[in-house]
Amino acid sequence: MTNPLDFVLHLDKHLQSLVEKEGAWTYLILFGVIFAETGLVILPFLPGDSLLFVTGALAAKGIPLNLFLLFLCFAAAAIIGDSVNFEIGKRLGPKLFKGKLLNPNHLQQTEDFFKKHGSKTIVLARFVPIVRTFAPFVAGTGKMTYGQFIAYNLVGGLLWVAAFFFGGYFFGNVPFIKNHFVIVVGVIIVLSLVPAVYELVKARRGSGTKPAHAGDA
Repeated sequence: MTNPLDFVLHLDKHLQSLVEKEGAWTYLILFGVIFAETGLVILPFLPGDSLLFVTGALAAKGIPLNLFLLFLCFAAAAIIGDSVNFEIGKRLGPKLFKGKLLNPNHLQQTEDFFKKHGSKTIVLARFVPIVRTFAPFVAGTGKMTYGQFIAYNLVGGLLWVAAFFFGGYFFGNVPFIKNHFVIVVGVIIVLSLVPAVYELVKARRGSGTKPAHAGDA
């Protein structure tokens, strides 16, 4: 049985095999993965950035899937997923966090992002794993209206999918990248996690800072 890390790092091989076995059903499977990663707050660990990049690279190699349909599939999954996530946050957010069904660190991490970037977080969070999954949920839990949310959702979803999907399409088969594909995918995963780790470390340092007392010198 393939372990999760091997699956993510060797997405090119697994995805190629998937296309050969499932054919046109692959569109639905890819839609489901991106939808779940963005729309279901309990699944932030699914491959997002790397899946878009690898699919773009394979599309450039001529896999029997339409480039435009792939982009449309991914964009629709990202936008619909965030909208569903927003509604889940609006209806169930307080109950889920009170019941401790969700990791409070992930919530704090996302709230710090909102405090720093405001509504733009919906766009910026697309490029930060974990925060990407929690941002629409927190937006729904808060006071943001769906009218405000959907504009940022559309922009963020299209930018995110275009950046990684077409990044893979145009650069995924450059000889160096092609010959070191596992390393490249690993680097994408690590780089995409850097902002989230930075915000988490900063939040913990901030919470550990004690206010000075009047008598302290």
